[in-house]
Amino acid sequence: MEEGGVSVGGGEKKIKVGVCVMEKKVFSAPMGEILDRLESFGEFEILHFGDKVILEDPIESWPICDCLIAFHSSGYPLKKAQAYAALRKPFLVNELDPQYLLHDRRKVYEHLEMYGIPVPRYACVNRTVPNQDLDYFVEEEDFVEVHGERFWKPFVEKPVNGDDHSIMIYYPSSAGGGMKELFRKIGNRSSEFHPDVRRVRREGSYIYEEFMATGGTDVKVYTVGPEYAHAEARKSPVVDGVVMRNTDGKEVRYPVLLTPAEKQMAREVCIAFRQAVCGFDLLRSEGCSYVCDVNGWSFVKNSYKYYDDAACVLRKMCLDAKAPHLSSTLPPTLPWKVNEPVQPNEGLTRQGSGIIGTFGQSEELRCVIAVIRHGDRTPKQKVKLKVTEEKLLNLMLKYNGGKPRAETKLKSAVQLQDLLDATRMLVPRTRPGRESDSDAEDLEHAEKLRQVKAVLEEGGHFSGIYRKVQLKPLKWVKIPKSDGEGEEERPVEALMVLKYGGVLTHAGRKQAEELGRYFRNNMYPGEGTGLLRLHSTYRHDLKIYSSDEGRVQMSAAAFAKGLLDLEGQLTPILVSLVSKDSSMLDGLDNASIEMEATKARLNEIMTSGTNIIDEPVSSEECPWMTDGAGLPPNAHELLRELVKLTKNVTEQVRLLAMDEDENLTEPYDIIPPYDQAKALGKTNIDSDRIASGLPCGSEGFLLMFARWIKLARDLYNERKDRFDITQIPDVYDSCKYDLLHNSHLDLKGLDELFKVAQLLADGVIPNEYGINPQQKLKIGSKIARRLMGKILIDLRNTREEAMSVAELKESHEQVSLSLSASQKEDRNSQPRLSISTDELRRPGTGDKDEDDDKETKYRLDPKYANVKTPERHVRTRLYFTSESHIHSLMNVLRYCNLDESLQGEESLICQNALERLCKTKELDYMSYIVLRLFENTEVSLEDPKRFRIELTFSRGADLSPLENNDDEAESLLREHTLPIMGPERLQEVGSCLTLETMEKMVRPFAMPAEDFPPASTPVGFSGYFSKSAAVLERLVNLFHNYKNSSSNGKT
Repeated sequence: MEEGGVSVGGGEKKIKVGVCVMEKKVFSAPMGEILDRLESFGEFEILHFGDKVILEDPIESWPICDCLIAFHSSGYPLKKAQAYAALRKPFLVNELDPQYLLHDRRKVYEHLEMYGIPVPRYACVNRTVPNQDLDYFVEEEDFVEVHGERFWKPFVEKPVNGDDHSIMIYYPSSAGGGMKELFRKIGNRSSEFHPDVRRVRREGSYIYEEFMATGGTDVKVYTVGPEYAHAEARKSPVVDGVVMRNTDGKEVRYPVLLTPAEKQMAREVCIAFRQAVCGFDLLRSEGCSYVCDVNGWSFVKNSYKYYDDAACVLRKMCLDAKAPHLSSTLPPTLPWKVNEPVQPNEGLTRQGSGIIGTFGQSEELRCVIAVIRHGDRTPKQKVKLKVTEEKLLNLMLKYNGGKPRAETKLKSAVQLQDLLDATRMLVPRTRPGRESDSDAEDLEHAEKLRQVKAVLEEGGHFSGIYRKVQLKPLKWVKIPKSDGEGEEERPVEALMVLKYGGVLTHAGRKQAEELGRYFRNNMYPGEGTGLLRLHSTYRHDLKIYSSDEGRVQMSAAAFAKGLLDLEGQLTPILVSLVSKDSSMLDGLDNASIEMEATKARLNEIMTSGTNIIDEPVSSEECPWMTDGAGLPPNAHELLRELVKLTKNVTEQVRLLAMDEDENLTEPYDIIPPYDQAKALGKTNIDSDRIASGLPCGSEGFLLMFARWIKLARDLYNERKDRFDITQIPDVYDSCKYDLLHNSHLDLKGLDELFKVAQLLADGVIPNEYGINPQQKLKIGSKIARRLMGKILIDLRNTREEAMSVAELKESHEQVSLSLSASQKEDRNSQPRLSISTDELRRPGTGDKDEDDDKETKYRLDPKYANVKTPERHVRTRLYFTSESHIHSLMNVLRYCNLDESLQGEESLICQNALERLCKTKELDYMSYIVLRLFENTEVSLEDPKRFRIELTFSRGADLSPLENNDDEAESLLREHTLPIMGPERLQEVGSCLTLETMEKMVRPFAMPAEDFPPASTPVGFSGYFSKSAAVLERLVNLFHNYKNSSSNGKT
């Protein structure tokens, strides 16, 4: 048998392409589509070897071919194929020797590093026998250490065997702990979360690598030779493990654009492993890209454009190898085009402007920015006590490195367990009230120790989110050193501060998830599936930020679950989709001096018993301009009433706590411990506890009493006859919590206490952030300065992006004539990946902020996308925070025109809305402020009205239904939850607040873009909508190609 001809004309033999692959792979749809196209050129004869030949026949009898397609799969005799290749020496599309590397993840990573291809930070743990102890491997609660290199959770654990797809992700205790197992798709599942698994596997050898935050998206790259790469994105299995499938049952993937640097990585992977047809996994995190797996031979599924390209590239490769004298120029019409089926189009309705009125049908929504308060929580609490016990002082020294004057913070499970063990030994066996000769101080100390023990015993195990202890040394003595040489200091007294509570309740999680669903269905114009459609097709750029508080992080994760219609528990969603930014969303340090002065003034007004507020003349027209606006005129009398009613409720809870103590020697021996980590996955109440007459959640009567007795003591000092008005919000907080969650306990007078506390809190809370508008503006700008700066960056980047697209469309019209001349040549030329050195080295030349480059981007590729409007794009930025930042941001928005630099400017907020805000005393749980940016495509790019801002806000959870004794109130109390109020306009209907005006008004109170820390952006990662000439040129071509393909069947 001859080896085939070198010419395909004049009756000569065709080039023979051998397909030495297991039949299961040969008969896959992509392989069939591509081989059929290759054969239709008329230059090739396709020879299928078949399983019987490959597995049973000697290589000498295998068909002889010019080019060989051979790759390993389950059961494939790779050594036999190597022997055949050595015997016949065909051109190998994918070389055989390097395919052994792909079975060992260690060798894959070593090979990638050898070629300078970025990989995640990793380390290998090699065992020769299962459960082998290794001196270089250390595992602690929240990290593993390999050869001294530490990997903090979340981290990824991969078997070194490349064919073992059981990959684990371990989550930190600060996010609730647990493990997610990733596996090959089974039905509609690709992963499973195990909340109780916290220890790593030890039965084999594993790679440990840093978990990369990718925004919940994986990118698969497919090369066909070193000059061609196609990329597709899909929902990552680490989010909720549910596989998105289309109506045909196939996994939903969408083509996305690669950056120049990523294209170069694709070329290098192809060359490094000598696999022309090769798939690999790409992780995009914080503006950088990493290769985390190389799969070998892989084809894209369900893309006719890709099948065309792959066939053309393979044709050129084979001709260049075996018939270089032949031209590889494509024929004028591709041979399979005549009978190509028309692809069905997934239509997308062109959508107008939105939820609250329609400003104009020519408008497109470009950006949604929301600042959102966390959901319903348990009251935040603190226990302070001075300790002199040796066990506790030794514990402090153990965890502060033995430094006598250094304070210690205990938060990890090991640390808190040590403290609990010590506390259990120190708590007196008898209860207060049964001793006869103890003084009041000893009784109070013992009671506080008992409270510390009860708090630490909550939950069965430590999740590390909601409890932290601070030990600060107060007094020292000199003692001889152990070696007898000289003296050293030793602490003899320390201040212990235990902070706990503030836990997101089942109601809080439910509120956040429902608000996420509301945003999905109402904040984005069009039908209810509009957002999901945009998001799944990578035309929705979503980033979620949270403060460091556990309740805020979990609110953000629950909201994301509702927004994106996800399933499963919150921990994987939190780690995959939510970024922490405490400097932007936490803390009041920047305004602490001003707030202290405000509280002192508030205290003076409320406790004097006389009206000492100076009322301006305009107070009737603008009541919010008054000092201390909203404070009740009879605040002094209400304070005394508040103290009396608080004592009454506290006494009732004390009796309940005594009853509990009489009935249970150790309450937690009989009542199953309440698991906070598992509670995070619940959206309904613990009905067993309620039915047993116990308080809701994890709080026993002892802790409930500790909460109320502390409030009663701190609110009013009887000996000094002095009120502490800073306790008013805490009393109101506790009232509201017990009214909603513990109504079944029938505490008498709680309703009355709530009404008095609400009257006072409605005056105190808004005034804590400034006693008049000028102070509110000053304090608000200090607290929300960084957040306001980031919002301006978001708006500016959106505008730049939208203008780039508009300019592209204009330039497309201008260059269409010149492009049409080369249209036929472009369409029929060899598909290639063009990467110029200049393109790789040149960053974007536009004025985009570097902070935006650091954010991971996924952009739909118009050439391969089967959607009507591939250029449509919406940016969403969600900022989850606490009450302080919501108040501060709102104060900046409504009072910014009072600044000296903006004298004479109108407020951003209309008069009607200012009046409503004055009457809005509380921005409750899940309250939010939304800025939506619209683009009017009918006006010129230079017109300020091209970009319009719409401002709305919600007061959050609505307490008013509880005031009615009707079925709705009964239902809400039964479910322990409150409805979230809908959005309200902050502008007049039909008004037009331009982006230009918005920027001018708030810029004085925002952190300048240049003050944000620079992003670690790799060279060449300029982003899809960068204004560099090369990127714009590529986009013009993309739109041209898209438009061209639309006329050939796509709509």
